[in-house]
Parts: sequence; structure tokens; C-alpha cells
Amino acid sequence: MKKLILAGLIAAACATPAFAALTAGDAAPDFTLKGSLGGKNFTFNLKSALAKGPVVVYFFPSAYTGGCDAEAHAFAEDADKFTAAGASIIGVSGDQLERLHTFSADPAFCAGKFPVASDADGKIATSFKLNVGKAREGAKDNKGQELNHVLIERVTYVLGRDGKVLATMSSAQDKLSPVEHVEKSLAMVASLKR
Repeated sequence: MKKLILAGLIAAACATPAFAALTAGDAAPDFTLKGSLGGKNFTFNLKSALAKGPVVVYFFPSAYTGGCDAEAHAFAEDADKFTAAGASIIGVSGDQLERLHTFSADPAFCAGKFPVASDADGKIATSFKLNVGKAREGAKDNKGQELNHVLIERVTYVLGRDGKVLATMSSAQDKLSPVEHVEKSLAMVASLKR
């Protein structure tokens, strides 16, 4: 019940007038964000990552919430498969960097397998045409901490080496579960390797 209430609070926070998320063929805006990899400071630059191969950029509402936890864990479990396909992963949320350090290192979530970055003001998410909102007053995460940061709608982009969107997966529009974002992203990057 607690997870359903939390999911509703997050969904309501991101239920602002819809932007049209970037779609296949759109150029993804370049960005650089501070983040965490295994609990340590990490700087992610999209252009540099694309020089090495396709990139999966997944936006998520908040660390330590049901769907986001499941998604991070699924990406961590499949991180080696993404690497084998020549792709890299970056998770982006409005969480403060300190929260992401813990989330990134936790073996139950990111497990140090891929970086997560802080888009604290939601500017990067907005440049990707995503909804950014606030949690309802008093909303808390699974650890009992108040959600006092921006919440970004759950959308995953698979980007080709040219920086163009190959696929967009949206929980709101496509009704995909967080784990399905991971499965579909992996299938897409694996198909590029062939």
C-alpha cells in the first residue's frame, strides 16, 4: 500500500502538461552532469560517451522509490550485457548528489555498475522535452526521507553514436514498467551490435 501511495505521489508530481518527449531521429542535446559511480564523484559528458558507442540515457523520478529502485537494480544486473553490446548507461534524476552517492554504491540498486547523475534543476530533462515537477508536500521515499527535489518523468532514450534518438520508452505513454525500460533498451543496443 505504501508503495502505491508513493507511486501516486510521484505520478501526480510529473502529471504537468505533457511535453512531446524526443522521438526517433531527433538529435539529443549534449550535456555534462556531475554524478556518482560506486559512491564516488563522476562527471558524465554525453558527447564523450557517444564517441565510444551508443548510450542509454534513462531519466527517473527519485532514488529510493519502488519503480526507480527496481529499474536501477535491473540496469545493474544487465550492465555487463550493455557493455558487451558496446553501449553505456547513464541514469539521470533530480536527486541531490549526496543521495546519488549512496544509491550508486548500494548493491541492492546501482551496485557501482553504472553512473547516475544529478539534474537538480531539471534543465537537462527539460531539454529532452520531459516533464519536471515536485512531489506533493509530505511525500517520502522508502527510507522515510522527504522528497524535496524535482521529480523527472520516467523516460528512457537509446541514442546512436551520431547522438540521434533511436528509441524512446515512456512509462506514461507506453505503459512500460521500469524493468521493461531495461529489457527494451538492451534489446535495442544488442540489435545494433549485429
